[in-house]
This record gives sequence, structure tokens and C-alpha cells, in this order.
Amino acid sequence: MVAMPPMGYSGTSSEAVGSSDNDSGEALIGIDEVQRALNRSRASVYRYTNTDPRNLNPPFNPRKLNPEYRSDQKEALLFHPNEVARFARDVLRIKEVTVEVLNSPYSATQQLLSTILEELKEIRSLLASSGVEPATELTSRREASERKAA
Repeated sequence: MVAMPPMGYSGTSSEAVGSSDNDSGEALIGIDEVQRALNRSRASVYRYTNTDPRNLNPPFNPRKLNPEYRSDQKEALLFHPNEVARFARDVLRIKEVTVEVLNSPYSATQQLLSTILEELKEIRSLLASSGVEPATELTSRREASERKAA
């Protein structure tokens, strides 16, 4: 049985296969979490990984552990929990594979963003109650300032 550390998703490996990370809110995991989940050494996890020094994002290889897309060679390797479960089940032949990734704790950044969002909603409602259409008013003011500048 492979259990993934808490990360942001709770389900089995058969769920959400093929959905993108942005759509489902699932968290990606690093080498350390993969190592713990597969109960393998760090070196063996790197051997399993589909990487190529000449190609930053090699094509999918069903016999390897495929990392997520990277834009730079120096970026850390990140893996989707479903990919780790697929690799454990199909390649390592681990019979029972369960991916369980729980919500991460509420961070200070998330709290700040929530506060900002609430304030923006309040501003929008105040503008709407005063009869000012926010998008139109801002657009007309921007156009007026651009005419003055030209």
C-alpha cells in the first residue's frame, strides 16, 4: 500500500486521472514525498524518473516515473500524486495503491489573499450601491487620462 503525505487532495489513484493540476486543485509532490511513499531510496527514485539531460521535458514513458512540466533545468522535480500511484501500481507492481493527499494548513499567504478578496468585494458593492459601474467608470477615466497625456 502506498500512502502519500498530506498535500491537498483526497482520493484514489483512479480518480481525476487526466485532469490538470490547475483545474482540480491537486498539489504536486517532491522527490522526498515520493521516496517516502514508495519506500525507496532517493537514488532509486531518481533512477525511476523520466529525465534526460538533453531534453528538459521528455515525452511520456509508461515504464518511468514522469515528472510534471518544467520550464527550467534548475527547477525541482515535482510529481502528480496520480502519476506516483500509476507508477507504483503498473511498474513496481504494488497491489494496493491509495493516494491520499489532505488539505494543507491555512497559510498566512492564503489568509492575506482572503482578506484582500473580501476588501475588493466590499469596494465593488459600495461602488455598485452608489450607482457607479466599476468597469465602465474605470475605463472612461483611463481613456480620459490617455487623451490628456497625448
